[in-house]
Amino acid sequence: MAAMKFIVSLVLLAVVLQSRVIECQGQMTCSVSLNNLNVCAPFVVPGTTNPTPSADCCSALQSVDHECLCNTLRISARLPAQCNLPPLSCAAN
Repeated sequence: MAAMKFIVSLVLLAVVLQSRVIECQGQMTCSVSLNNLNVCAPFVVPGTTNPTPSADCCSALQSVDHECLCNTLRISARLPAQCNLPPLSCAAN
């Protein structure tokens, strides 16, 4: 009976560890994808002379997972409040 409990405990531990590894890999993939968006920087700066994104930028943006991008935007929107700054109020253009 004790051996069975030990085996069940090991299986549960393995499942938990595997899910954490998958979660970490997802975070790493998101970080890498976001870093690849650096090629888009020239196209998102106000006053840019060429607002049309390059093929490299479009390709990098296409490779970012939708959930990764949405989570990043949500987190970014919270930064002003976390830094004790007033919330952003941007006009739609």
